[in-house]
Amino acid sequence: SVRQLLRMLEVEGEGRPDENELGRAIAWAFPERIARRRAGLTTAYLCEDGGEARLSDRDPLAASEWLAIAHWDPASPRKIRLAAPIAFADVERDHAARIRSETVVRWDAQAEAVVAEEQTRLGAIVLGRRDRRSESGEAVRAAMLDGIRQMGLGALPWSDEARQWQARVQSLRLWRETETWPDVADATLLATLDQWLVPYLDGVTRRAHFDRLDLLEILNTRFDYATRQKLERLAPTHVTVPTGSRIRLSYQPPNAPALEVKLQEMFGCRDTPAVNDGRTKVVLHLLSPGQKPVAVTQDLAGFWTRGYLDVKKDMKGRYPRHPWPDDPVTAAPTRRAKPRGT
Repeated sequence: SVRQLLRMLEVEGEGRPDENELGRAIAWAFPERIARRRAGLTTAYLCEDGGEARLSDRDPLAASEWLAIAHWDPASPRKIRLAAPIAFADVERDHAARIRSETVVRWDAQAEAVVAEEQTRLGAIVLGRRDRRSESGEAVRAAMLDGIRQMGLGALPWSDEARQWQARVQSLRLWRETETWPDVADATLLATLDQWLVPYLDGVTRRAHFDRLDLLEILNTRFDYATRQKLERLAPTHVTVPTGSRIRLSYQPPNAPALEVKLQEMFGCRDTPAVNDGRTKVVLHLLSPGQKPVAVTQDLAGFWTRGYLDVKKDMKGRYPRHPWPDDPVTAAPTRRAKPRGT
């Protein structure tokens, strides 16, 4: 292809220009066709105009990192028909007026990281890069937010406690409509990242850095001290049962929170525990000594009256060392089995 081009551009009486001079001439004529071989590829070239051009697999021009392309087939992918090599030093010298420096800050989805760098560019071709993350704080944080939006809120380091905080607030929002509990559903949190997460993103430039974030504390700081106390009072994380055990509640709006507790620990309790200033009874998952549910109820008094006898008949033979009193309402609660031989 170079020989063809040389014949086409031969100047009568002056012989033929060398390949370097030929490349420079083509680059002056078609600057948008200056092309650089893509990293890791041997026949694909990125052109100044942002498009790609390709050589045939066996073309000797593939040994050249830079090409000036005189002719290509315009259909995608563009096939290079006539081209000449050009030295990078000539590109820098001849086209210095079109070389620009710009700072680029963006989210790289493949690397799951923010790219913040000063790029020296000839059109779409990047000639050099310099890391600027330490100097681009606000832009880096904005790119980080873009990354979270692309990955989804689940990419953040959610703990069980943070998810329960979210469920507790959402529960109060449903139960107490006349109060101003905020919407903290995933969609709303994602849409308002710039309002609650940005202050904590200093130094966070990639997904791997999310482990530095205490999401529960970040979410909690949305409330003042009085509101935090109100949240703890109306939607507590734990309930104390008759044995004195503090057992974690599981909030799952729009349903009432669930409490998994060994049946024997509820002896002596007449009424179902409640949250939300006593307005919302919890859903009791009463467990056998083997930690299997034997009843699910929001009406503990009704269970003692109507359901307990059947459970006792079924369980007493399986767990003879555990108490199965005739009157569970007056019996002493316990979390332990009777000693062997008693």
